[in-house]
Order: sequence, then C-alpha cells, then structure tokens
Amino acid sequence: MQGSPPRKASRKHAPAPRARDAPPPGRPIDREEDLDHALAALEALDPVRIAPMRARAGRPPLRRRAPGFEGLCAIVVSQQVSVASARHRGEASRPLRAARPAAIAAASDEALRACGLSAPKLRTLRACAEAILSGRLDLDALAQADAERAHAALTAVKGIGPWTADIYLLFCLGHPDAFPAGDLALQEAARLAFGLRTRPDPRRLEALARVWRPWRAVAARLLWSYYAVAKTREWASPGTRPQARRRRRERVEARHGSG
Repeated sequence: MQGSPPRKASRKHAPAPRARDAPPPGRPIDREEDLDHALAALEALDPVRIAPMRARAGRPPLRRRAPGFEGLCAIVVSQQVSVASARHRGEASRPLRAARPAAIAAASDEALRACGLSAPKLRTLRACAEAILSGRLDLDALAQADAERAHAALTAVKGIGPWTADIYLLFCLGHPDAFPAGDLALQEAARLAFGLRTRPDPRRLEALARVWRPWRAVAARLLWSYYAVAKTREWASPGTRPQARRRRRERVEARHGSG
C-alpha cells in the first residue's frame, strides 16, 4: 500500500519577498521567485497605485513562452485572433510550432497557407526567417539588450509591429521592462484601475508607466490580471446585457491575442 504523497512546503510562514531581493534590472524574469521579488520592487516604486491593484487582482501568472523563432512564430500567428478562432486554428498551425527559419524560407506559399496563415502573416514569417538567416536579427542577443534596443531590432523586420515586439520580449525572453502600451486590454485595465474617464492611448499609457521602470513588464502582467478580474465581475453583473458584454470582451481579446 502506497503511503500518502508528501505535503508541499507551505509558504504561509515564509517571509514576504523584499524589493531589494528582486533580480537585478535587465535580468530576465524566468522563475516564479523572480516574479515575486519583482512584484515587491514594483510596489515599492509606486505603492499608491500598485498595492490596490495587487489586492484586487492577486498574484499574476508568470506565463512564459518558448523563446527563439518558435515563440515569435506563435505570437505572429495568434495576433489579432479571438480566443475562439485561436482554438479553431490550433491544429492547422501545429506544424509551425517546431518550424525553423530555413524551413519557413524554403516552404511554398501553398504549404504555409495550409497552416492557416493569412497573406500578411505569411509575409511576416518569411521576413523574420530571412532576417535571422542573414544575421540581421539575433533573437538570442535580445535578452541582454535594453527594452528600447531590443524593441527596435524586432520592429526593423517588416511586419513586426510594436505589440508583437513587446509581447515577444515579455513572454518569450522574460524581459523585465517590456511594455506593450498599444495593447487594448492594458489600456482598459488602466482606465478601470485608475478611474480614468477614457481609455488611455499608447502615448498616455507610456507616460503613466514611466514610474514603473525597470519593471514595466511586471506591471503589464498585473494589469492583465486586473483586467481579467474586472471583466469577470462585469460579466456577472445583471446590469449589462450578455450580448453587449460578449462583443466588447471579444473586441479586446482579438487585439490582445493569446499573449
């Protein structure tokens, strides 16, 4: 007879992470402990705004993705696709999950379209593959670059926009300061969390996030969690019609993608 499985160590009495224990600015947020310490550092920078968000949203997930060309492919494929559409296309795009730049460069347009790629996404993946093969884009080196330099290297590739670049830096490389200010879910979360009359545009959101440097990627995770909690509560509210709530939520999810 098997014995009972060992109990997991309780974190109830563990000391709270301290801001000074955070990973050095610029080091990737790779582990759960990195995220805990970075959250403490973020709150120390802006306790008035961050503490209430943490109290309501709880601890955001780490949500790391595969780095390299595989991760970049996944972001391009899922961009501006609703959650329902992403699930539907999942099987068709499965061959791209292990694709290599040389394979994408050599593949025919017909083969790539069979993976569910639209013409713009097909062109973007080809441009990424060619940039990597030519040495113009070094995805491994981006992890050591500051946010602006890494962002510029990605957006120099035709078809890679600011949102795609920031999502890759944040989730695939664990960059601590990547911040996709053009993400509609982040903008809506900021509106709700800070009591703004209108949703901030990217420039205004960038200004709001300036105080969070060099931990803006952690703030983005927290804002996404806040958005999820707020929208779940709104969805359950009897004062809003279900169809209107669903359409509004799907519009934001379509822009946010799955990243």
